[in-house]
Amino acid sequence: MSNRKRTTVVITGASAGVGRAVARRFAQDGARIALIARGTTGLEAAAREVEAAGGEALVLPLDVADAAAVEHAASAVEERFGPIDIWINAAFAGVLSRFLDMDLDDYHRVTDVTYHGQVHGTMAALKRMVPRDRGSIVLVGSALAYRGIPLQSAYCGAKHAIQGFQDSIRSELIHAKSKVNVSMVQLPGVNTPQFNWIRTTLPNKGRPASPPYQPEVAAEAIHFAAHHKRKSFALGFPTLQAIWGDRLASSALDHYLAATGVSGQQSDEPVGPGYRDNLYTPVEEDRGAHGRFDAIARKHSPQLWLNKHRLALGAATVAAAASALLLGRKAR
Repeated sequence: MSNRKRTTVVITGASAGVGRAVARRFAQDGARIALIARGTTGLEAAAREVEAAGGEALVLPLDVADAAAVEHAASAVEERFGPIDIWINAAFAGVLSRFLDMDLDDYHRVTDVTYHGQVHGTMAALKRMVPRDRGSIVLVGSALAYRGIPLQSAYCGAKHAIQGFQDSIRSELIHAKSKVNVSMVQLPGVNTPQFNWIRTTLPNKGRPASPPYQPEVAAEAIHFAAHHKRKSFALGFPTLQAIWGDRLASSALDHYLAATGVSGQQSDEPVGPGYRDNLYTPVEEDRGAHGRFDAIARKHSPQLWLNKHRLALGAATVAAAASALLLGRKAR
């Protein structure tokens, strides 16, 4: 594939987890991919995977909480690859802790990475996409953007903020009759290395509250969202259950999560004295896309398939109903 035809994609949080899986997915398209994260070890490994799959990689080590660094990176991408077509905001940070046990500096840090990092990325992308009147931005959200859970108040607050942020900027783009699209993918729990290096005040290592999905499933949803002009895309029935459960019985859900949410997010494995978290400093090792829950992680999502094919299914349903009506008339 010639460079002229390749899509230029920027992915934040590309060194591990969902961002790493997203990089692999776009590499299958032969895309030119700018890889952003703090840790160089994971970024360089991601770049090798991208190039082995037929894509082209640019490694940009930086902290998305630094708006100036993000803006500089966007300029570097366009200087190297040309106009940015797609920007994926996948970087995040978290702390597993009761709110009253948290250091407020840690709280601010989670907000700066998880929320402001997406704001910075979106600003850098829109500055370039709006004048060209084309481009796609994907905000990586969560079921927790609609339904908060215990022990993750900073992360839940940041994801809720992203949802309101998207409402506002989409309205502005529609008002301007812009063809740039900003979509948001709501993810369920995903089997990523985050549970190996999330900062925690709890005695045991963290774990997803329910069986997670493999990061490749999340990457497929994000890839789909980047190419289709939908506002929101909820991945997996657990995400739909969380969103609709909160809408229909929010107070009852508070009590349910109070009883199950704390113990459900702790594994049987102690944190231990050698535990390292990545809140302020990256853990310089390559952990790839997967976490330690491969044995229970879901590799497929029927709901994702249905969502991707809903137009075809809708057309088939209408055709079937029309055929049934016609046969009924003939029978009469």
